[in-house]
Amino acid sequence: MLEALLLVVAALLIGYAKTAIGGLASISVAIFASVMPARESTAAILLLLITGDVVAVWHYRREADWGLLRRLIPAVLPGLALGAAFLAVVDDLVLRRSIGVLLLVLAALQLALRWRSPDGAKVGSSRTAAIGTGVAAGFTTMTANAAGPVTTLYLVAQGVEKLRFLGTSALLFFGVNLCKLPFSFALGLFGPHTVRRTLLLIPFVLVGAWVGLRTVRRLSQERFDQAVLAASAVAAVALIVR
Repeated sequence: MLEALLLVVAALLIGYAKTAIGGLASISVAIFASVMPARESTAAILLLLITGDVVAVWHYRREADWGLLRRLIPAVLPGLALGAAFLAVVDDLVLRRSIGVLLLVLAALQLALRWRSPDGAKVGSSRTAAIGTGVAAGFTTMTANAAGPVTTLYLVAQGVEKLRFLGTSALLFFGVNLCKLPFSFALGLFGPHTVRRTLLLIPFVLVGAWVGLRTVRRLSQERFDQAVLAASAVAAVALIVR
């Protein structure tokens, strides 16, 4: 019963994260990896993320920054391949702890960004930063469905305002998550039980997305950035010590 409740909460957060504050999805990643085998959890959560992506793309597609997308997408594909190779060789315990470490590192990076020097935006605008972000996003999304904090770091350094941030993220992750499907199928991650459980959770993703759409324009970016950072750190520690 508790496990089912946790998965429902995770599904609601996925929907909300896709249409409001993306970093909250890190909590869902941690929940899924804690109550399911880590490899199975990456497949289950992927299908829910794609559901949320469809809603986000439909509502924010006109806000997307195609210039930013063109810089990031070419570097994402090598990151996906690296992530798939990593998944093929690690066991469940290593993967769970790897997810925790990734979330903790990304939370620390977001905190560092808040204290960055005045020329941080210049660093964020470089081609090297775009390539590094793309590869890291591809790897972390393939192994842990946790690329949100990576792209958040990059987009915040660019000074991207909220709606443009949401539109760019929606299209980027929709494309990336679709690209992950064949990798996940090839690794045998989509068992019948995983698919059935995911289908039952899809309505909760839609409810979360609905709530996010109605609250996003009233959100204080500063306060929610702090909350997301704290939640990511707590989720990461829980996975590492589990």
